[in-house]
Amino acid sequence: MSEIVKIFSEEHNVKIDCSYAGSGTLLNQIQVTKRGDLYMPGSVSWIERLEPTGLVESKHTVCYFIPVILVKKGNSKNVKTLKDLVKPGIRLGLGDSKACAIGSISIRIFKKNNIKVEEVKKNLVFNSLTVNELGVQIQVGKVDAVIVWDATASYFANWGDIVKIPRNDNIISTVAIAQLSCSKHKKLAREFVKFLISKQGQEIFRKYHFSTELTE
Repeated sequence: MSEIVKIFSEEHNVKIDCSYAGSGTLLNQIQVTKRGDLYMPGSVSWIERLEPTGLVESKHTVCYFIPVILVKKGNSKNVKTLKDLVKPGIRLGLGDSKACAIGSISIRIFKKNNIKVEEVKKNLVFNSLTVNELGVQIQVGKVDAVIVWDATASYFANWGDIVKIPRNDNIISTVAIAQLSCSKHKKLAREFVKFLISKQGQEIFRKYHFSTELTE
């Protein structure tokens, strides 16, 4: 996102203030302050929660986040499936389900695969407010495994190995951006959205391993 922000800022001679807090945290801030121009959470479901308030003027799909398991380099604990995450001795990191999209989707994935959340929590040693914090925990060796987005896992590939979750077992997140009705810069906000979903914008997302379309 930083490259997109940089290009747009230079082309339009405008300063963009970005907050990279968790989806739920940002949702609460928008509801309380009624401030902001655009909202791009890790899942469109957070925008759908905001829509009844009248604060969403429009929304557009930008890309897709695919959850994966990221394990310590070498995968010494031999994590190959979701069920392996509840084995004794696994130090697990997950997103906070109330604060970030990866957290809420992780819980849904466990439930979809008949893995009891109570069993998962027995191995939980780190609960994060953002998805990037989970990658950092792998980087510094504080956890054995985390569930993160595919793009996040690619960023931390030097410190971890990716274990894919089978498509039928997974829940893919549609990422959309919402233009807020409380925006004080509506024209620029619309232009920014157009740039995100343009050919150039989508190419930048793919450059950083974001999925802009779903394939079987």
